[in-house]
Amino acid sequence: MRSLCFLPALLVATPALAQGGEAWQPPTLTNTRYDEDWGKLADPANRTGRWTEQLKYIPLDADGSTWAGTGVELRARMESFGDNLWGGAPAPDDAYLWLRAAPYVDLHAGPVRAFVQPIAAYAVGVAPSASPIDQTRTDLLQGFVEVEAGPVILHGGRQMLSLGTERLVGTRYGPNVPLAFDGGRADVHLGRATVSLFAAHPVQARAGTFDDRSSPEKALWGAYATLPGLDLYYLGYRNRAALFGGVGGREERHSLGLRSHGASGDWGWNVEGVYQFGRFAGQDIRAWTLGSEVSRRFPAAPLKPRVTMRFNIISGDRHAGDGTLGTFNALFPKGKYFGELSPIGPTNIINLHPGVSLALRDDLSLGVAGMAYWRYSKGDGIYDIPGTLIRGPGEATARFIGKEVEAALSWQATPELELSTSLSAFGAGAFLRQTGPAKTITMIGLEANYRI
Repeated sequence: MRSLCFLPALLVATPALAQGGEAWQPPTLTNTRYDEDWGKLADPANRTGRWTEQLKYIPLDADGSTWAGTGVELRARMESFGDNLWGGAPAPDDAYLWLRAAPYVDLHAGPVRAFVQPIAAYAVGVAPSASPIDQTRTDLLQGFVEVEAGPVILHGGRQMLSLGTERLVGTRYGPNVPLAFDGGRADVHLGRATVSLFAAHPVQARAGTFDDRSSPEKALWGAYATLPGLDLYYLGYRNRAALFGGVGGREERHSLGLRSHGASGDWGWNVEGVYQFGRFAGQDIRAWTLGSEVSRRFPAAPLKPRVTMRFNIISGDRHAGDGTLGTFNALFPKGKYFGELSPIGPTNIINLHPGVSLALRDDLSLGVAGMAYWRYSKGDGIYDIPGTLIRGPGEATARFIGKEVEAALSWQATPELELSTSLSAFGAGAFLRQTGPAKTITMIGLEANYRI
């Protein structure tokens, strides 16, 4: 049985060719896990002899129509901040440890499938206290039933969603507690196109064990169509307790998006535009974003560099109280949106982001990036990734927020274990100096991630 994910795989397992028969590679490990198709291991010709294959395909009947798969992620991540939020955070100097374990069981019985993934997520040392994205203790991360009926696959229950490049709906994989949704989804295959229809509520992580619940205030619904090289989508969103510019009220927002992506030779591109409209607290919503990424590989050069240039422009509110809200809402974006250190979220931003990745060895990579940030609108402030205002516009006249540099080193120590470290610094610009604390943020991250 196939299971679909909207996002191309993010984490790559070490390739291995089948011994005998047609060359085959194991599925790429993904953040959502349920879209990895291990059913091909039913054919002995597709097995490599890797020890993990015994866990990925466990036949439960004689003809192989009923089978189970298992896996787990064990992650430890340490982050150390200096002058967090430019010295304005409740605990500007902070160091903490995130620990999470997420095993899963994937049961297939003909056209019916059940996927269950609990999570244990704990935080040590977060000051002044751990938030819901730091710690949820033991809970259900994903648990859903899937039924395949010809070209239609129906899903019901709790699962993570990953749309496109996660600009508007993502798994929040970087922080300690990923984001899941309670609801239903139907994937319809029409030739080379897939249309996904869904309606769901985000899951609110809570401090206790097995107490995470669907949000009573927020809801998401929509349709997402994928074709070769092109995505088109509509997203509906409601928040009964929204807050913009100190004003609270009911928000109903509609997003229309178009994404073009692909590769030609050593060049790659990913361009996405979104327009939003709706109502908030008696105001009309008119917001938009345009994001682009162009990359080029140099496979014959030393260290096989891949150079990337990203440019993002995301609207903010021009004039408070004019009856129109121009602040873009990224809904449920990916965690660590602009890099490992992401104090700023995708709202009221102009962002330039060049970077280069280098293959130091086959199993060792280095990435270096620089970012610069400006406010799109002088009438609006800056926001964090969840969309909370972290610095109001005040009387500031400057647009320039600041500049950031980041380096990340990743070592695939074994096919299952990845070790990585990152170093980031964010220097304050004129807007931050005009509105409050403006020290340089520094961050060190260390991570060990074991996945099978």
